Amino acid sequence: MLALSRKKNEALVINNNIEITVLEIKGEQVKLGISAPKNVPIYRKEVYVQIQESNQEAGNAKGLKELKNLL
Repeated sequence: MLALSRKKNEALVINNNIEITVLEIKGEQVKLGISAPKNVPIYRKEVYVQIQESNQEAGNAKGLKELKNLL
């Protein structure tokens, strides 16, 4: 993992087309701004984990297994 220090209004660039800017710092909370192409999905990690878990559960559903057996 790369660890960087940034101050308010400072930014970093990822892959030439994603820019992350520190917008505000209040106590232990940091507000970030992200500029990225519309085709790049951006999720908070807890939401991303929920999506992955839901997809895994859907893939393991009994009905899906039965459907695969029919095909």
